Amino acid sequence: MVQGRVIDGLQALIGASDKEKDARGTRYTPNEIGHQPATWQTTVKICAQRRPDLVQFLRQAGMGAEHSRRPTVFLVGAGTSDYVGQAVAPLLRRLWGCEAWAVPSTDLLTNFDDLVFPDRPYLWVSFSRSGESSEGLAVLEAAIEGYPNVRHLLVTCNQTGRMAAVCEKTPDRAFVLALDDSTNDRGLAMTSSFTNMVVAGHCVAHAFSPEDYAGQFFLLRQAGERFLESAQEVAAGIAQEDFTKACFVGSGVLRAVARESALKVLELTAGKIHTMSESTLGLRHGPMSALDGNTLFVSFVSRDRRRRSYELDLLEEVHRKQLVKLRVVVTPDSADRLGAMADHVLSLHAPELGDDYRAPVDVMLAQMLGLFCSLRLGLKPDSPSPNGVISRVVSHVNIYP
Repeated sequence: MVQGRVIDGLQALIGASDKEKDARGTRYTPNEIGHQPATWQTTVKICAQRRPDLVQFLRQAGMGAEHSRRPTVFLVGAGTSDYVGQAVAPLLRRLWGCEAWAVPSTDLLTNFDDLVFPDRPYLWVSFSRSGESSEGLAVLEAAIEGYPNVRHLLVTCNQTGRMAAVCEKTPDRAFVLALDDSTNDRGLAMTSSFTNMVVAGHCVAHAFSPEDYAGQFFLLRQAGERFLESAQEVAAGIAQEDFTKACFVGSGVLRAVARESALKVLELTAGKIHTMSESTLGLRHGPMSALDGNTLFVSFVSRDRRRRSYELDLLEEVHRKQLVKLRVVVTPDSADRLGAMADHVLSLHAPELGDDYRAPVDVMLAQMLGLFCSLRLGLKPDSPSPNGVISRVVSHVNIYP
């Protein structure tokens, strides 16, 4: 890996002059990472204001019916927006008592008839930062035009996007939950847009029980503010290490965090750091063979006793076999046993924060790792794909009938 100059901390990057930000490509991304806990509060306020209309829409969609008559919920998005759905689906299933599955819009576009039954009721919750994604727009239009049994809830960071415009034309079947414009990241990589759409997903899941979310959100925001401070120094130090691979593992909702973490580091380093993600138990079934002395290994440890037991067993095995260069653990609270199995243990200091709510905090480690590694490699984090291989909005996909 190419050695870059010494990396500044997150606050130093945010506080740099506009001239330096433009030169280094850091006008947007550091601030979009750093302002997340504050924007979460704004998102919760917006959701609270829209809650009466949202509850009415959800009841019309069938959420007030008997369990057997409730619609199947699809959480729809592509890339990072798909991982939002994966991070929210378990909470929705538990609170709404119905089937709720993350289904990528990219799969719906190519396999619509395999996934949707015309005679069954559905509620699609679509997540989109820009509301301009080719695939998201195409499947939304197709469903509205040809599938009257599908209702649509759009969570977007861009209230003027084309997906919002399509939904607003059919108010009897669609509802738009637009977040504050500050969450509509200007950098290529989705950071605050991801975490804010997850928080909005929490609010949607708790539409019928907002008082139950208040305590978890208080813990979430506290943990987020602390984690930004503690994790940035660790992330900057790790970024200086000579590793070429990164592996992220987690169970349940934390597997969605692992997937988004792997994508974030991959995007922000233009693929110069090869990344992978797996479930805690799935890693042993082949993917572990990719681990080597150039690998950064990150484990998101659950507070659930049973899941945690499997996670600790994997950490112990990776440690015993000396499979990787660096081991990092993110845990809801510190534990003596973890210190012996990891080079860095990052605690959320939030043992009462449930796994279903942790994604916005845990993912910030990978956001900062990607940022600092991008700078170390001489890239510009706001636009780290110098050849235009990927872009901020995937809007150039041909759509076929």
